[in-house]
Amino acid sequence: MSSLTTIEFNLPKNAQTSLIVYNQLGQKVASLIDSKLNSGNHKVTFDAKGLSSGLYFYELRTGGFSQVKKMMVNK
Repeated sequence: MSSLTTIEFNLPKNAQTSLIVYNQLGQKVASLIDSKLNSGNHKVTFDAKGLSSGLYFYELRTGGFSQVKKMMVNK
């Protein structure tokens, strides 16, 4: 079974961007992006191979915007 997932998002303008994955306890388990990105559509592949099955959260931060979404890891 694959442990890969793709996270997609769109940036309306160029901005410093971070994409971080957290476990249920709020501990950071992966930092997928921490750089300036151009505007437009973006896709990031996340490999959860080293993680246990369960609920995780990922947070996208860019400029004055922040969004958190749930992600389920099944093994």
